[in-house]
Amino acid sequence: MNRLQADVLVVGGGTGGTAAALQAARRGAKTILVSQWSMLGGMLTSGGVPAPDGNELLAFQTGIWGAFLRELNQRQPEGLDYAWVSFFTYDPLIGANIFADWVKAEPHLLWISGQSPLEVIKTGNSITEVRFQSYTIAAKIILDGTELGDVLELAAIPYRWGWELHNQWQEPSAPIVENSFMKNTPIQAPTWVFMMQDFGEDQIAPEIPAPPIETPEFFIHAWKNYGAESFLNYGRLPGQRFMINWPIQGNDYDQNLERLIGSEAERLQFWQESFWHSLSFARFIQMQLGRRYGLATGTFPIENRPNFNIDPDILSAFALHPYYRESRRIQGLTTIREQDILPVKNGNTALLPLNETGDCEAIAIGNYANDHHYTAFELSVQPKSLRWGGRWTGTPFTIPYRALIPVETDNVLVCEKNISVSHIANGATRLQPVVLGIGQAAGMAAALCIEQGLKPQQLSVRALQTALLTDKIAPQAVIPLFNLLPDHPDWLTWQSYYLDHPELYPLDGNSPIAGIVPHSSPDSQVFSGLFQRQSDQDYRLTLTAGELKDKTWKLVTLHPGINDQLQQISTHSPLTVYGRLNYSGNWLIVEALS
Repeated sequence: MNRLQADVLVVGGGTGGTAAALQAARRGAKTILVSQWSMLGGMLTSGGVPAPDGNELLAFQTGIWGAFLRELNQRQPEGLDYAWVSFFTYDPLIGANIFADWVKAEPHLLWISGQSPLEVIKTGNSITEVRFQSYTIAAKIILDGTELGDVLELAAIPYRWGWELHNQWQEPSAPIVENSFMKNTPIQAPTWVFMMQDFGEDQIAPEIPAPPIETPEFFIHAWKNYGAESFLNYGRLPGQRFMINWPIQGNDYDQNLERLIGSEAERLQFWQESFWHSLSFARFIQMQLGRRYGLATGTFPIENRPNFNIDPDILSAFALHPYYRESRRIQGLTTIREQDILPVKNGNTALLPLNETGDCEAIAIGNYANDHHYTAFELSVQPKSLRWGGRWTGTPFTIPYRALIPVETDNVLVCEKNISVSHIANGATRLQPVVLGIGQAAGMAAALCIEQGLKPQQLSVRALQTALLTDKIAPQAVIPLFNLLPDHPDWLTWQSYYLDHPELYPLDGNSPIAGIVPHSSPDSQVFSGLFQRQSDQDYRLTLTAGELKDKTWKLVTLHPGINDQLQQISTHSPLTVYGRLNYSGNWLIVEALS
């Protein structure tokens, strides 16, 4: 057994754990990152969802999330805009390589892969050591970045699993009384994601084998209201590949979910069933759409994973593990409720989280819809969507620091979907960019605690916020402002201003500084046509020249300056724009106006 020691130990190399380890090491803390898988990044890579949701607007592309997008653009020069579920889709190996390269470049960071936590050693209210298969590691601060909050279980840290009724926090969408759905589906459905490929009209893909349990009857209406082409384009990737992460009679799987927090044998049993369910869906797709479509083998590594008695080539088209949308959730010093992510009356943002003394506790930003997945029913939640930039996006909200701190443990922070959040609000806080931001904040907090000799609950939140805002490599926003980009010279001034004066935070989410109108990029194409305003923030452009003459495209933008310009254009006006087309979503992303 190898014995190691560090300032900070991050258990789990998923989305949040990877960000936490990077930030702690970049701040100078001696950090060890232990991951179960050879791919870092979790949901974004090994979990098979290289189509991030939320934080898509340019103003919200900050911190490690923004740096990740910029690096993706460099390493995938053919672009990221292929699907209609996300503005960013990429080869998961490229994403994993980015994280691996970043981690390996940090002199204060040691990465150990192929290890899972087996036991924790506690002294009083602190964890002193964590034991893995081949290592025992001692550290001053422990971060749980596992997919299912496994350290919480091992350390007997109080956590929540399942639903909360309305009378607990008065959440508007929480159930009034218990029902069978709550018992049978305590958390959102996981998905074993896989990749398919279009081999071309004249090619015949290898036949996808039937799993031991084949269930084609589950998928009969999978793309009924979409059509096969739109179904595939949902998660289109470069190289004629498709991410299959389909929620409508697709590969979500939520049978006997309690097994995920049971014994290792029970978890593996759930995995095998979930894998077979996805393999059955893949076979169904091929049988319905033809043998030009097959599995995109070679997408994922096959080492250090159960083989399910499947040919390794087939296994390599499937993610390394299920895509978990929910895990154990700590009982923290504060809990994020549905009310905390919803827009205020007559506003476009949620309220900033304040502590008892009126100070703002925000340390990360999210803006995605409150998205829930269940196979047997649909959960109706309060809407938090709004139109911006010619498209639907979500109400910005923030994550408070105290939601990362357990109530009963002195030296532990969480940095994944295991934060202190209600089951209802988890539908918005679980998304990849938010979790990257949570991880970055947790890693920075851990490093500051080492610097100052403090426990996490003793750390000044303002010191943490300032450190995040002024990080030399990847400064992270903590206040959502639609119209202020991170490269604006006044960005830090206004972020700090609203931390000092949270009562003055504008409910429309716009700072007094107008966004800078961009110039076209070298890769932009020119499109001329007739502008049409369908309704507020709903625009079309019917082209009047070129190969696509007379075709109508929806106009969308991620840039605040263009968003302002589009709102001022009169309908039926001639318009020339610079941008790029997305054939999957039938939209034109506007990067500049003539």
